[in-house]
Amino acid sequence: MGNQVWKPETVINFVNSVAMADGAIVSKTLVDKPAGSLTLFAIAEGQGIAEHKSPYDATVNVIEGEARFDVGGNVHLVKAGEGLIMPANVPHAVLPGSAFKMLLIMIRS
Repeated sequence: MGNQVWKPETVINFVNSVAMADGAIVSKTLVDKPAGSLTLFAIAEGQGIAEHKSPYDATVNVIEGEARFDVGGNVHLVKAGEGLIMPANVPHAVLPGSAFKMLLIMIRS
């Protein structure tokens, strides 16, 4: 079964719920259930996530800073307050750049 870190009806400050660490990628899972997951990431300057695929659509919401995503060879700059849906089975990566924080939303279907 899944794991849920936060109780329902809890107000969450996404920006303050995950801390930056120099030269690292920090993640914090908020919800992990069979239907999907919510994971916060703090990605330090110069760090990225190598190209990979997911069997499900992956939605990112940048909550602080800005990030560069390569989705199927197309580079997208996503700023705080913006999101991007990355389609299932399409290679995608988080490209190295400035420090930022994001919420990753995975809905399994």
